[in-house]
Amino acid sequence: MVSSIQPRKQRKALHNAPLHQRGKQMHAHLSEELLVKYGKRSFPVRVNDTVRVVRGKGAGTTGKVLGVDRTRYAITVEGVSVAKADGTEKPKPLHPSDVVLTRLDLTDKLRREKLGASEADVSPEDKQRGAQPKKAKAAEEKPKPAQATPAERTSSCATRPARRASSSASATCSSTRSPAPTRSAAWA
Repeated sequence: MVSSIQPRKQRKALHNAPLHQRGKQMHAHLSEELLVKYGKRSFPVRVNDTVRVVRGKGAGTTGKVLGVDRTRYAITVEGVSVAKADGTEKPKPLHPSDVVLTRLDLTDKLRREKLGASEADVSPEDKQRGAQPKKAKAAEEKPKPAQATPAERTSSCATRPARRASSSASATCSSTRSPAPTRSAAWA
């Protein structure tokens, strides 16, 4: 990242790093089983990966990753939370170096290729969750409205909002536009 060995410059580089470089810093170690299986020591943490917390107050807890925040170098894990003063629970952000990846979400084809995994490595619950493509979901949710023809656009003056409530010209509908009020007329 930075060629300097001075700690202050290392900290400054981490603080000022752009998001694409922060993603490279958001790696976590793989568990021993995954290390042997894939031949990699660490891998980027993503939402829906399962991790085991190995350091801090939540040590020993296993849960799914609920969120990844690159701006704060933090992840949130289900089951690791802090009680607030009013008694509600708030997820505790953890650094990725405090967790070990125990199960990877392999629904993404590019992630499988990077890891060297096959289609058979995808778990059944991941297949169900990632079965429907995103484009199909977006098309189902919101149909596009019909476009108005140019003749309809010019003739529908009643549907246009008035420009100024005090201006009498904008309250009435006419085919020609009235000239803009002068400064003296607007202040009168």
